[in-house]
Amino acid sequence: MLSSKTSRRLVALALGTGLVSAALGTAVPASAQPAPLAPATANARYVGGAEGAAGNKAFFDAVLKSVAKRQTANPSLASVTVYYNASQAPSFRSQISSAASIWNSSVSNVKLQSTTGGADFTYYEGNDSRGSYASTNGHGSGYIFLDYAQNRQYDSIRVTAHETGHVLGLPDHYSGPCSELMSGGGPGTSCTNRYPNTTERSRVNQLWANGLAKALAKVNKAA
Repeated sequence: MLSSKTSRRLVALALGTGLVSAALGTAVPASAQPAPLAPATANARYVGGAEGAAGNKAFFDAVLKSVAKRQTANPSLASVTVYYNASQAPSFRSQISSAASIWNSSVSNVKLQSTTGGADFTYYEGNDSRGSYASTNGHGSGYIFLDYAQNRQYDSIRVTAHETGHVLGLPDHYSGPCSELMSGGGPGTSCTNRYPNTTERSRVNQLWANGLAKALAKVNKAA
């Protein structure tokens, strides 16, 4: 058991790393900490497990709210942009960039853009027995974690694009075919499809049209 002094030092270390995003209050993944301070309660894993649908929705709703606040504060913005910070996953910079490009070429109502400052969500890397996952505590805070071993076993860009799909509002569907990006690791390691299918693209566009409109209405009403 950690002493209270050690616990305070770990908390200070976690807060001092600057890993908390301005929009979502992102938690540091357990494998990147000296000790787990606040483990997530719902993980959407690439290879299966507890889907955490409610947590995924909370994560998506928080991103929507963050973007809506930015749109309201800057009414001249011509497009809807979700900002991500990849600085904590340097080994996967290329895969993250490719995943963002895939989604940006697949949907029209929302775009992903890299930033080194405050972001709507953050990527992390490391070793975790759960593999890669989009993680949330069920209250809107979340991040994408990319596991080293799993990304050597499966197509790394597919893994990254799949996890990014959660941020855009899509749930896991492990029983789906390889042509379905959100089937994740369900089709096996031979599946290398990196692109969302027509249904997934349509769903994201719908979510970011209707969902954002509702979020904007809530933000404007609260203001």
